[in-house]
Amino acid sequence: MTDLLNDAIRVLTDVLGPHGPAVNAAKSFAPGDFSIHFFLQLAVIILACRVVGWLGQKFLGQPQVVGEMIAGVVLGPSLLGLLFPDIQLAIFPKETKNVLYAGAQLGVGLYMFLVGTTLQLDHFKSKGKSAFGVSMAGIIAPFLIAVAITPFLLTVPGLFAPGISQSNATLFMGACIALTAFPMLARIINERGLSNTSLGTLSLTAGAFDDATSWCVLAVVLATFGGGPGIAVIAIGGGLLYAGFMLFFGRKLLAPLGRMVEEKGEMTTGVLAVTIMLFCLSAFLMDAIGIHAIFGGFLLGSVMPRGLFVQELKKKVEPLAVVLLLPMFFTYSGLNTRLDMVNSIPLLLIALGILIASILAKFGACWAAARLAGEDNRTALGIGALMNSRGLMELIIINIGLQKGIIGPTLFSMLVLMAIVTTVMATPLFEFVYGRKARQTGELGAVPGSMAAGAV
Repeated sequence: MTDLLNDAIRVLTDVLGPHGPAVNAAKSFAPGDFSIHFFLQLAVIILACRVVGWLGQKFLGQPQVVGEMIAGVVLGPSLLGLLFPDIQLAIFPKETKNVLYAGAQLGVGLYMFLVGTTLQLDHFKSKGKSAFGVSMAGIIAPFLIAVAITPFLLTVPGLFAPGISQSNATLFMGACIALTAFPMLARIINERGLSNTSLGTLSLTAGAFDDATSWCVLAVVLATFGGGPGIAVIAIGGGLLYAGFMLFFGRKLLAPLGRMVEEKGEMTTGVLAVTIMLFCLSAFLMDAIGIHAIFGGFLLGSVMPRGLFVQELKKKVEPLAVVLLLPMFFTYSGLNTRLDMVNSIPLLLIALGILIASILAKFGACWAAARLAGEDNRTALGIGALMNSRGLMELIIINIGLQKGIIGPTLFSMLVLMAIVTTVMATPLFEFVYGRKARQTGELGAVPGSMAAGAV
């Protein structure tokens, strides 16, 4: 009986160990080991994201997604791995990171596909001229900051990949600093009652311009970094051809899907299957030519039929993408975040310098441009506060940089901190400089509860 009990305990304690045949190592993972870890990881990820997200909503007035960004860092080596390294390693062994990476890319790609379906071109018309000025200021100032700080950052070992050119490093840093969290910006504007205001329209339009520019710059960096002219031509040329094809012919070719949904009054499983298949093919194509899967997802989403089609698609896909798949991306980012690598006064000062430079460049430049465009000081401050948020988009771009070997783990961790801090400060800063006064004077209505769970 004792032997049986001891054997049972041994089996239970060894459930997270590798069980495959030895291949050039003492132990290796069998397919069943990946499955065991994957389901446990999903359970832990969902629990951590919901708990931390709820705490952020309850006590800090932050959207659920900000808590999920923080939860990803909590589950990584920066906190769980620091306090309970054996437990963290047992749940997230390095052998399973590739599986988690694939799920993370599916989550973020699918989410950006859904963001693309909500893109409204009418926002870009009414405030186009003013928004272009604010956007250009929000791009030029960050790139000037990048030009100033990148030569120094290149002298610090481990921040950038060895051998990276100064131009590529500068472009990447400029894109990171210039980025605005367009999906989060849209959600804040909607939920804070800003949709029909000058501030809301101007911020949303400028944010779209900023993100488009940052993604184009990133595409150039990805295409030219270590790939040679052939890969650059395939990536940039293929990306432009695909984007042009989608913009000119996509809506017409995909219109029958919208008509099918309108005729049936709902999205059938057949239409959903075709839609998901097209998303996967679009993501595959952008990945295969050397850009990134999210470009394919967003481009396809932007030309999908509107109306009932989008309503049904969001009803069927968005809950799974937001609750299950997107948190995997935050966790994967957290597993790559090593705050303990920022472990000296010089590195801490560099991280603080990047944060302050990023805030001043984006907030200050957008405020100044809005004032020059004729907005009053309070509105200009509100625009600067909203444009300074970086959110999910920043995590996407720096994950691509880490995956492609452009930056190292130390700079990655610094930029994760910058993304979290600028995202956390966006809503309270906006309320302080604009929202609170506007609600007192009746310009804006009361905020209907905390921000929604899906805001990114």
